[in-house]
Amino acid sequence: MTQPETVGSHHAAAPHNLLRSALDLARDALLLSNPNPRVGCVLSEASGKVIGSGHTQQAGGPHAEVMALRHARMEGFNTRGCTAFVTLEPCSHHGRTPPCCDALIEAGVARVVIATLDPNPLVAGKGVERLRATGMDVEVLPADSPEAVQARELNIGFFSRMVRGTPWVRLKSAMSLDGTTALNNGASQWITGEAARTDGHAWRARACAVLTGIGTVREDDPMLDVRLVETPRQPHLVIVDSRLETLPTARLFGKTTPQRRIFIYCAVDNAERRAALEARGAVVVHMPGTPTTTESKVDLAAMLSDLGRREVNELHVEAGHGLHGSLIREGLVDEFLVYLAPQLLGPGKGMANLAPLSQLQDGVQLAFGPVSQVGNDLRIPARVAGRDAFLRA
Repeated sequence: MTQPETVGSHHAAAPHNLLRSALDLARDALLLSNPNPRVGCVLSEASGKVIGSGHTQQAGGPHAEVMALRHARMEGFNTRGCTAFVTLEPCSHHGRTPPCCDALIEAGVARVVIATLDPNPLVAGKGVERLRATGMDVEVLPADSPEAVQARELNIGFFSRMVRGTPWVRLKSAMSLDGTTALNNGASQWITGEAARTDGHAWRARACAVLTGIGTVREDDPMLDVRLVETPRQPHLVIVDSRLETLPTARLFGKTTPQRRIFIYCAVDNAERRAALEARGAVVVHMPGTPTTTESKVDLAAMLSDLGRREVNELHVEAGHGLHGSLIREGLVDEFLVYLAPQLLGPGKGMANLAPLSQLQDGVQLAFGPVSQVGNDLRIPARVAGRDAFLRA
């Protein structure tokens, strides 16, 4: 268990110091807690002495508050009268686990400081109401406070699913300085260096699911799992395969587990191919477009809604320029994660197959995040302008 603050230490500016500590704990749940939010909790006595800490465990396991209470008891501390600093509103409903509100009440916690409210309609202020109804002192930080902003950002996929009903879609691409992602003959391994590839696997690991297209499956026969970083869980794999052309012998089926499902979305169903893929553990979803769009293509917007219902928070896209272009044209991408290599490759395939524009203002408007050097390459995050408005609602 990570302990950003030493048990028994004292803090004068407790609300901010200890919430920052709770946020550090929440980050430790980054690869673990999906589809539950990443939450951290720190317990302190009235004097400011830290007596327990914890973060959310795997789905079905204890939440942050329960872990912190267990830690305090294990260390021999009495939790009655203590303060809980938690990064997300404690749950008040029975889900995979009992309500955290009940655990805090039963432990005799006197005060709870919360970084941000839970957007889950089953909670959404009900946790605060439940705690206050017992006479507990509950403080919720202002929405624009740094700790509240960080708590929401850390759970951007969870907030997206709860507010919009769809995952946060992050499109990853590796390219040369002149924008080439693959040569005209299809060669693309490796444009970026080992450090960037490892970093890309870390972003895969934090997602609930990785999405690709049938073109990538046919051409590269990838596994699309997490191999270059340690992870307690593997993300699900989603394949857009309009005509059900995925072969049951594809390497990606070697990584199927009860925890890592493979979802194949098709537009043209085929009973024989479906049966063969389902025999390999795939979940085949028939989701064609409408007559007003293209019935022979997967309805990508409906697919995202379906993935939201399947508890996918963050969807990490690694596909070819055709599927990338479709997702961008339909306004379904929230964020780009671009790795830029210090080389020029000349003519080839770009990030996305997009139609030419006649006006500059018709381009997709982006907001850059912090640019980092990863090995010899640059990592450039860029969000589609306005797509994260739900975090501030």
